[in-house]
Amino acid sequence: MKSEKIICPVDRTLNLINKKWSIQIIRDMFFGKKHFKEFLEDKPNLSNKVLSNCLKELEENGLIEKRVLNTTPVSTEYHLTEYGKSMNRIVYELAMFTLEDEKDKGYSDETRAALKNTFKETLKIDD
Repeated sequence: MKSEKIICPVDRTLNLINKKWSIQIIRDMFFGKKHFKEFLEDKPNLSNKVLSNCLKELEENGLIEKRVLNTTPVSTEYHLTEYGKSMNRIVYELAMFTLEDEKDKGYSDETRAALKNTFKETLKIDD
């Protein structure tokens, strides 16, 4: 019997989103970002080339799908796949890591509560 090489599940997940901007792009799609230019508008340090490569890799990994629309001019939309949507808990927990840290003084209590609710609703997190 041939032994199977076991790769840590954390490593396998991180390999899906290993590009610098991947998790931010996935997060944005939960909030409705879909067009190429919309990703760039919110991220001035993100170049066209890096975004293009990141979107291609996320698509190859089955997390997003690219839809070319028959419009003039041609338009492209990016959507989370069901597999991509299953990352909702990961994105939520990343946000909560800071929002639930009482030592983090980066947010007022009111802002912290509003952000928690927004992430919970947008990412469709059940208690």
